[in-house]
Formats: sequence, structure tokens, C-alpha cells
Amino acid sequence: MGILAWIIFGALAGWIANGIAGDKRRMGCGMNVVIGIVGASIGGLVFSAIGGTGVTGFNLWSLFVAVVGAVILLSVINALQK
Repeated sequence: MGILAWIIFGALAGWIANGIAGDKRRMGCGMNVVIGIVGASIGGLVFSAIGGTGVTGFNLWSLFVAVVGAVILLSVINALQK
């Protein structure tokens, strides 16, 4: 994927994960992009470790993997902040 696709993909995944994780803080678009891209990496590692496929492009499966990874990341961040 190109850099613009990663930014859009990361923003969408970060925004969805922020809603799922129940984090009431309002993160900006930039932080959503970072959370989404790092979440995609984490999700890819987790799904590869259990025998699945990670991020394969700009599709629904990759969005699911990125959101799962971003939720994991936000859960770890929230646990460390408490």
C-alpha cells in the first residue's frame, strides 16, 4: 500500500479501535493514524503467530486485523496508565 493508503487505513482503524476500547479521551487524527498503523503491525504479528494472515492490503480483513491490534495496543496503554 502507498503512504496515503496507510494514513487513511491507520486513521480508520485507530478511530474504530478507540470506540471499541471505550477510551473516552478524544484523540486527534494524527494519534488515530499512529495507533492504527502500530495496531496493524501488532495485529499482523498476533494473527501470524496463531496461523492466520496479517494485513494483506486495503480490504476488510486487513481492517479487522488492524482494529484488533489497535484495541490490544490501547488496552496495554490504558493498563499502564492506571
